[in-house]
Amino acid sequence: MKRNLCSKFLGRIDVCVEEALNRREFLKRQLLGAFLFTAGATGLYLPRSLFAGPVPEIGIAKGKPGSATRAAVNLIGGMRTFVKPGAKVAIKPNLSFPQGPEAATTTHPLVTKEIVAMCLEAGASRIRVLDHPAEDSVRGETSIKRTREALKVFEKDMVFGLTKEDFYRATPIVGGLKFKETEVMRDVLEADVLIAAPVAKSHSMTGVSLAMKGMMGLIWNRETMHRDYQLDEAIVDLCALLKADLTVIDATRVLSTGGPRGPGQVLRANTVIASRDMVAADAKTVEIFEWYSQRFEPRQVEHIRLAHERGLGRMDVQNLRVQQIEA
Repeated sequence: MKRNLCSKFLGRIDVCVEEALNRREFLKRQLLGAFLFTAGATGLYLPRSLFAGPVPEIGIAKGKPGSATRAAVNLIGGMRTFVKPGAKVAIKPNLSFPQGPEAATTTHPLVTKEIVAMCLEAGASRIRVLDHPAEDSVRGETSIKRTREALKVFEKDMVFGLTKEDFYRATPIVGGLKFKETEVMRDVLEADVLIAAPVAKSHSMTGVSLAMKGMMGLIWNRETMHRDYQLDEAIVDLCALLKADLTVIDATRVLSTGGPRGPGQVLRANTVIASRDMVAADAKTVEIFEWYSQRFEPRQVEHIRLAHERGLGRMDVQNLRVQQIEA
């Protein structure tokens, strides 16, 4: 008898709760409807977030370098999500080699230009486009020079290839397991936001060179990472310190073989991949393109797997929200 009464009592609670929830949902819809009617009548701006679903963790856009870059970043929330008014921004494209964009060894100048434009629109107070070039120019031409030309429209000198030790400062790598100290560009240490903007290319020692590998271009002594450490492990240690807030991978051309210097097979992919998770951005780039005429899983790239295991980001991109559009 007591059990029957208890069952009836609990059942009544369920009904009451359900009725309360229904009334609450009804009121919410009524209020939203009234708000929308008023907004439409007065021309009030309605925030996109009111209607949008979850923001993708990876945004992929196909199109021309500039438009694809903007579209990919917009998919994951737009540049204002990352750059606040007054922020100091450091952008790390790959400017190491002298060949032009067609060789796919360096970041397309128009990709970098669009990132800078979005940072300025977001109210950045200072922008530095930075790299430590690996090779001298060929007939006076360098990727730095081409990028500087592309950014002339902003009437500020933002592009710097820092080849003197004075521009770097000794910094402990908190979280580094073996590689525990290095000299980092002062502009990067002073920045509020770090944006990785690598070109997508293969690499003879690490399989690929993407956002994580690209952080080596922000330190003074890269040779020690090759000589004194296992390179993939050192890359992960470095990324414990230099972890990009935003990653924008230029896959408008992909150097599928012969990297990092080329020449090699160049895929005309017309694609840009953006994410707040540099490990996920690298992993997705590995997954969607052929490397050395083969398909690989992200876990097969050692520094991506190690970074995932150490909690620096995620390589299980199949479990992430990914959205792709044509720009």
